[in-house]
Amino acid sequence: MWVTDECKNSFMEMKWKKVHRYIVFKIDEKSRLVTVDKVGGPGESYDDLTASLPIDDCRYAVFDFDFVTVDNCRKSKLFFIAWFVVFPTCLVPYIILFNLIYI
Repeated sequence: MWVTDECKNSFMEMKWKKVHRYIVFKIDEKSRLVTVDKVGGPGESYDDLTASLPIDDCRYAVFDFDFVTVDNCRKSKLFFIAWFVVFPTCLVPYIILFNLIYI
């Protein structure tokens, strides 16, 4: 499995230039490449990230969380998120095969 240059560049822009609030990644099942699915602008929120995640497919995401400490210092932390699909138990064998690519 490989990561595209677009993924690397988007992550570095997010980490150093703060031009993205979040990045959603997906794995192409045929080529086994990790690609950028969606990029959120700096004004978007965690709610925008969760709204952009599909209900029927798995994804990875990175979210840039800004906060203020008790000492009134502005901080930022990057969170890595693994988004997995949950189906009814009658589809468990399918879920295992479906999600293996993301595990």
